[in-house]
Amino acid sequence: MKIIELPNIINFVQLLNKFRDIERVIHSNGGDRWENDVEHSYQLTMLAWYIISSNNLDLDIDLVIKYALIHDLVEIYAGDTYIYSEDKELKESKKERESLSLTRLEMEFSEFPEIFELIKQYERRESRESKFVYALDKIEPVLNIYTNGGRTWREKNVTIEMLIKNKKEKVAEDSKMEKLFDDLIDLLRREEETLF
Repeated sequence: MKIIELPNIINFVQLLNKFRDIERVIHSNGGDRWENDVEHSYQLTMLAWYIISSNNLDLDIDLVIKYALIHDLVEIYAGDTYIYSEDKELKESKKERESLSLTRLEMEFSEFPEIFELIKQYERRESRESKFVYALDKIEPVLNIYTNGGRTWREKNVTIEMLIKNKKEKVAEDSKMEKLFDDLIDLLRREEETLF
C-alpha cells in the first residue's frame, strides 16, 4: 500500500493558496476587492455542472468539472491577463508566460501528471467538453459583472461593442454557449444605459 506523503500534500495546498492570490479584474459582487482565480474557477465549475445537469446536455460531466477547475491553473506563475489591458507586451506574452508556468508546475508536481495532461487537452480544445468550458469561461465573467450592476464595465470604460468583439468568436466554440451569449447580449443591450 502506497503511503500518502504529507510534504506533497502541504506543497499542493501551498500551490492552491498561490492560485487564490491571483486577482482578476472583476469586482467581487457586492465588495470592494477583485475576484480571485479560485473563486472564478469554482464558480465556473458549478455553473458548468448546473447547465449540463439542468439542460441534460450530453457531455462528460467529470471531464467538464476537471477542465473548469484547472483551466486557469497556469496563471499561478503567469498571472491573469486582463482582456482589455492596454499593455500590448503583457497581452502578447500571455501564451509564453503560461507555457513557462506549465513547465514549472510539471517540474514541481511531477507526481500529478494527470492534471498537466488535462491542462494540455483543455488548451487544444479538441473535445466537446473542452470547447464547452472554454466558451462558458468567456460568459461567466459577463454574468458576474451583470449581476453586480455593470460596475467593472463602467469603472474600466468597457463598452458592449468591446465585449462582443473580444468574446463572440471565442464563445462560438460551442453552439449552445454561443446561443446563451447571444441571449445575454440581447439582455445587456436592453439595459445598456445603466450597465455601461
